Amino acid sequence: MARLVQKFGGTSVANLERMEAVAERVKRAYDAGDEVAVVVSAMAGETDRLCAHVEAVGPLYDAREYDVVVASGEQVSAGVFALVLQRAGVPARSWQGWQVPVKTDGAHGKARIVAIDTGELNRRMAGREVPVVCGFQGIGPDHRITTLGRGGSDTSAVALAAALRADRCDIYTDVDGVYTCDPRIVGKARKLDKITFEEMLEMASLGAKVLQTRAVELAMKEGVRLQVLSSFTDVPGTLVVGEDEVLEQEVISGVTYSRDEAKITLVRVPDRPGVAAGIFGPLAEANINVDMIVQNVAAESATTDLTFTVREADLERAVAVISQHRDRIGYADLRSDANVVKVSVIGVGMRSHAGVAQRMFSTLAEKGINIQVISTSEIKVSVLIEEIYTELALRALHTAYGLDAT
Repeated sequence: MARLVQKFGGTSVANLERMEAVAERVKRAYDAGDEVAVVVSAMAGETDRLCAHVEAVGPLYDAREYDVVVASGEQVSAGVFALVLQRAGVPARSWQGWQVPVKTDGAHGKARIVAIDTGELNRRMAGREVPVVCGFQGIGPDHRITTLGRGGSDTSAVALAAALRADRCDIYTDVDGVYTCDPRIVGKARKLDKITFEEMLEMASLGAKVLQTRAVELAMKEGVRLQVLSSFTDVPGTLVVGEDEVLEQEVISGVTYSRDEAKITLVRVPDRPGVAAGIFGPLAEANINVDMIVQNVAAESATTDLTFTVREADLERAVAVISQHRDRIGYADLRSDANVVKVSVIGVGMRSHAGVAQRMFSTLAEKGINIQVISTSEIKVSVLIEEIYTELALRALHTAYGLDAT
């Protein structure tokens, strides 16, 4: 007998027919003797519809009331799914975040989980009842409903699995696992049987939309074994595990891309101490995250060029913030470009293999693709290129690192 947390996303509970299909998965595990807790998202498209109601009132809405409105989508899903399970012969009961309770901080709209009291859930599960818990929501220190931000149901599921000391957390989505690249672009992409937490974390933060970054971070911290699999097909998924469980580590596990990038270049910035703080300080105060940064070395000149990237959605605000501080920074010109994409190669095997970056650079050069910015970490290399070369770059790199399915 195992203890499992099964999480079903919006497409998995999109309507009654889909709920009945995934309820069979829960029933199968339950009938096998497993203890099962379920976490559900709102039905597909429901959160967008609820957000639209709030935004229609006006842009300066109260975040507390926003949470009350958008959290209702999960409440409907949990209640209906519990009824579906009951009809299938599985004793089930719905639980809202505040009923568990899932305790969070007070950052409405983007709350973080502080603690989960599982005493009552443990008692119910020991009595062979299946709790159906609302993902995405909790209760803050002011006893108000909170939400965890978009994609927060993944985080809810992992946190619940950790609190319940579950053997595994299964994340059911509309894809059947984690692939070496986006199979819609790279036809030869192959599904991975296992991937390490670190690799999955890099993939999630660098464009892969299979799992939410916060959920992977929490799973890695708490040692929760994850499995990503499809609710539409009955095939094995991908296990996300500790590095010690992956016996033969590939040098590169995957190639990812992110179109949500924009580049800003400040031309002829004074080459003096404190100028970088003068640029990135105001951006941080405006809650604009900066990703890749490159600065030309000033050999004899007293100025240098500085390039960095921000989210495409933040480009206009970033330009406005920098422009407001132009006199203090002292740059000659500001150039921005949203027609860029970040391409990354990821793999824990980089730690013990040399030449990974060189292969990336030479492969792109052979295809006539110019690299604008480079950033690296212990297990990834990222480059910024023109957006029109996205598909060419992904396919070429996928082949160059031997990732193509045979």
